[in-house]
Amino acid sequence: MRVVVQRSKQAAVTVDGETVGAIDQGLVLLVGVTHEDNEADIRWMAEKVAGLRIFEDEDGKMNHSVLDVGGAILSVSQFTLYGDCRKGRRPNFMAAARPEQAEALYDAFNAQLRSTGLVVETGKFGAMMDVSFTNWGPVTLIIDSKA
Repeated sequence: MRVVVQRSKQAAVTVDGETVGAIDQGLVLLVGVTHEDNEADIRWMAEKVAGLRIFEDEDGKMNHSVLDVGGAILSVSQFTLYGDCRKGRRPNFMAAARPEQAEALYDAFNAQLRSTGLVVETGKFGAMMDVSFTNWGPVTLIIDSKA
């Protein structure tokens, strides 16, 4: 599982001009799933994201998590995170999980995040989405569940 984490002041995702998910302060997650991912990866990633200390404390140090600051999550599925661009000019997406497997794991990941007490908004799996947000910092991290 691969997640791009971006600290955000506000974010929204629209499908066909309609807002389907929006948050104020929190994290924007671009979520990719590969063939080998399982429930253990989901649990590990959700705990990692929920506890990631990337919000500043009163001294300006990154010591607070999204939970600590009362933030929310905007989670967007993105199979293109597993695009292999090493050969040719067109990415190869063979490492991305098939949609039926990916959707089930993506939904389980969001449910796991919600179980921590976080508000989790989402895009629409498989849809063409427009994602807009203000990257705060900017702070952007890439987390892989398998090293």
